[in-house]
Amino acid sequence: MTTFKDPAPAGHGKLSLAEILEMLTASGDFPLKFTAYDGSSAGPDDAKLGLDLLTPRGTTYLATAPGDLGLARAYVSGDLGIHGAHPGDPYEILRALTDKLDFKRPPARMLATIIRSIGIERLKPIAPPPQEALPRWRRVAEGLRHSKSRDAEAIHHHYDVSNAFYELVLGPSMTYTCACYPQAEATLEEAQENKYRLVFEKLRLKPGDRLLDVGCGWGGMVRYAARHGVKAVGVTLSAEQAGWAQKAIADAGLSDLAEVRHGDYRDVQESQFDAVSSIGLTEHIGVHNYPSYFGFLQSKLRTGGLLLNHCITRPDNRATATAGGFIDRYVFPDGELTGSGRIITDAQNVGLEVVHEENLRHHYAMTLRDWCRNLVENWDEAVAEVGLATAKVWGLYMAGSRVGFETNVVQLHQVLAVKLDAKGFDGGLPLRPWWTP
Repeated sequence: MTTFKDPAPAGHGKLSLAEILEMLTASGDFPLKFTAYDGSSAGPDDAKLGLDLLTPRGTTYLATAPGDLGLARAYVSGDLGIHGAHPGDPYEILRALTDKLDFKRPPARMLATIIRSIGIERLKPIAPPPQEALPRWRRVAEGLRHSKSRDAEAIHHHYDVSNAFYELVLGPSMTYTCACYPQAEATLEEAQENKYRLVFEKLRLKPGDRLLDVGCGWGGMVRYAARHGVKAVGVTLSAEQAGWAQKAIADAGLSDLAEVRHGDYRDVQESQFDAVSSIGLTEHIGVHNYPSYFGFLQSKLRTGGLLLNHCITRPDNRATATAGGFIDRYVFPDGELTGSGRIITDAQNVGLEVVHEENLRHHYAMTLRDWCRNLVENWDEAVAEVGLATAKVWGLYMAGSRVGFETNVVQLHQVLAVKLDAKGFDGGLPLRPWWTP
């Protein structure tokens, strides 16, 4: 049962910010050390981790956008500080808040006391930090949601930050999707190489085959396939990614086998591919577009060809598809997630036969851990490249996502499907999984 500390009795005067915080936590027990610009504090004095509310503007951000969006605004703008953790990896703070805090909407009498204490002026919305995207309802100038123009703008917001910045965070593989760790102690590079190996083997690719990789990023899968004799075409909406990928292909001497195009996957004209890989694209296309998406990918395959769909999912198929405020406004505008059941259903409904699926959520938590480690190690260079506020967004986003995968808020599923002929023939697939796990 949720209980709250009672508001200050009549005549007590205004509450301090620390007292307000203690009132809003259902247990009244704040796990971190909290300090505020009014001189008040809460939480254990010997806590190693803490939050510092530095300015009245921070209070306005918190009051006008309760939840993760308000916290993000105050933190990104520099009005809410942290101590005991690096801004490139605030994981320990976020994990403590997730595990031990339970904020609930206060009753009316308590809310009136809070408003009187912070001042009505703190409830007037102010401009958010410039790193924030417009709310969904104001993005109409970019086109209808998941139109080609609006998808291009959403991808530009997230992926065209800076190739140099991504190199600092992602490491030499330049792979911005979940790795697959062959052992717990494997390095990030070993795990990313193993992920590409796993996809390659699941798709039964061999020298001379043709692969289409949609949403190919910096071309990691394309280059892996080409190094193994497969003719691979990748497509990405990010001009920065396409330029980097084409140079990497040329530098590796793979131009006769590999190509990365800047464009929309829906504009690919070729067909009869032996395999299609989609690694981290489905999150961006919109759940209502799944039927046309899987239908398009199915149309690109030859009979007996295989599709590997690798994407972040929700742990069930009932939750709303839209992302939370922070993710939608700072990280993936218009991003949508649903459960693996919906993905499998829509793939089946266009005539694909699903032959295997697996959940790699623990691997994504480990991947995010290693990306945060890279960001911390390269912090000064990262800040010089994109600015302090943007670097803080990335630390917050990746550490928070790690908590999400660890606590089963989100998952990562690979779904493998085959294109059948009119009589149900699958091209002669083996009876059991043919790849090395």
